[in-house]
Amino acid sequence: MPPSPAHGRAGWAVGSAEPRAQSAWGGGEGSRGEGSSRVLALVGPTATGKTALAIELAQRLGGEVVNADSRQVFRHMDIGTAKPTPAERAAVPHHGLDLVEPDEPFTLADYLDHARAAVSDIASRGRLPIVVGGTGLYVRALVRGFDVPRVPPDEALRAELETLAAAGGPPALLARLRRSDPVAAEAVDPRNPRRLARAIEVAEAASRTAIADACAPADNRAPRGDAPRYDVRLIGLTAERSLLHARADRRVDAMVTAGFPNEVAALYGRGYGPDLPALSALGYRELGEYARGLRPLDDAAQATKWATHRFIRRQLTWFRREQDLHWLDITDGDLAARALATIEPWLALDPSRHRPVTAGTARRGGQGA
Repeated sequence: MPPSPAHGRAGWAVGSAEPRAQSAWGGGEGSRGEGSSRVLALVGPTATGKTALAIELAQRLGGEVVNADSRQVFRHMDIGTAKPTPAERAAVPHHGLDLVEPDEPFTLADYLDHARAAVSDIASRGRLPIVVGGTGLYVRALVRGFDVPRVPPDEALRAELETLAAAGGPPALLARLRRSDPVAAEAVDPRNPRRLARAIEVAEAASRTAIADACAPADNRAPRGDAPRYDVRLIGLTAERSLLHARADRRVDAMVTAGFPNEVAALYGRGYGPDLPALSALGYRELGEYARGLRPLDDAAQATKWATHRFIRRQLTWFRREQDLHWLDITDGDLAARALATIEPWLALDPSRHRPVTAGTARRGGQGA
């Protein structure tokens, strides 16, 4: 249905196993190329239960999870990013968690390098890669096979944009981005000057940016270069907007109870300052103001809830543009059964090659930390 109005760089496991000529999840009718890997992508706005469903599907289909959340790549940021728990990672192998420190840069190009290696490794072992997350740009660039240029920092442009932001705030940056790349302007957080400035930097580095490519309808762009192409099934989770907001609010409350304020304080204690892009993430900015004595906890929690509502709206706007996405309302009965009803015909599942996942079937190095 359509949407309603362990630490260390072992987070990605690049396998040493010999690639198979044809894995259990490669090729087949509907593939984008002969022998292309099948990839299941599970997307949707925050607080829709993507992680829980992904684990159940992985256990039933012999899959492994590939992270597509732009904040779960950072170490020491667990509660506020809703990172899968140790128990969840023990149940199913997870790839792409805890890759870098909060003060290390991590770009879309970095993500694609790591994620493509993980997909290749998983498929080479005859398992199903399941890409899971709410960062729409990550998902689209990966599953649609876009090449993303590495755009180095432009210090002169950054100084110019800092002056622009000081004079006109985020609206001035957003107006400039709209002139350079109106599609990217719809996806970026309009209140976040750092992300706006970086989007401008990328947009003005090329006449047709990687972000614009990834935002374009899939059938209007052909993948460029040697980027892998996949046979993809996209599943989107959704619900009525009011229910999504209520679920998000309950999750913020649960995060605060679980120690989210202490997690932010610990990040500051490690020397990671509030000016870092990673710490402008949802909730970390608001709880950071509490940690620095700038607002009371209740106010910071409420501000996080409002920011999450805005984020949900942007996510739904993004995913509505995604072609070939099969929407599932999370309130309509057995979610896993309905997802399988959509997935299994695509897989044309051969029971003789069906191997349920267990914690022992994958190297522990592929499970983050």
